[in-house]
Amino acid sequence: METLRVLLADDHALIRAGIRALLERLHGVEVVGEAGDGRETLALVKEHQPDIVLMDIAMPGLNGLEALLRIRQEYPDISVVILSVFSDEEFVAQALHMGAAGYLIKGSVPAELELALRAVGRGETYLSPSVSKQVVRQYLERVTGGSSLFEILTPRQREILQLIGEGHSTKEIAQILNLSIKTVERHKAELMDRLDIHDIAGLVRYAIRMKLVNPDQDRA
Repeated sequence: METLRVLLADDHALIRAGIRALLERLHGVEVVGEAGDGRETLALVKEHQPDIVLMDIAMPGLNGLEALLRIRQEYPDISVVILSVFSDEEFVAQALHMGAAGYLIKGSVPAELELALRAVGRGETYLSPSVSKQVVRQYLERVTGGSSLFEILTPRQREILQLIGEGHSTKEIAQILNLSIKTVERHKAELMDRLDIHDIAGLVRYAIRMKLVNPDQDRA
């Protein structure tokens, strides 16, 4: 059996440490790196070219779904398993639609972690037993033809929406994304127009509702 090279991405150091300890007990599994946010994840994927990325959704700066989309576009041979507290059918279906090879709920028993990695390593799709495949299938059928957040907004708009939700100013966003303030203002105006939300507070509420940011996290 070939060794599965795994990259772990979660913004909580204690959770990463616990998951890493579980992974290091598994035969034929090697942890090649750890990331604390979506941007760091993309950099480490490029550096290490892992077989599997085990990644949280709610991460600062660039969330897991956005990182998933970019990984699948740039590295189609790398599998991504979402590890999340969110069991909502909308998020499970969205992750699968965007190319996730698995979806594991953080409340799962430790043995599930190995089951998920082995299944994905064989080229299969893995869902936590608590996630009903039938429910997800029905949800996907129901929203066919509809538009999700990841379809109505461009990648840059989603990126800026998350940073706004995290409390960053226009100047800070410009610095983070290496853009001019004028360009950020233009993206922000287009974002407001696309969502029909015309104030910052409304954008923050929307970002929280779409789980791009944690409502309990400190604002910048």
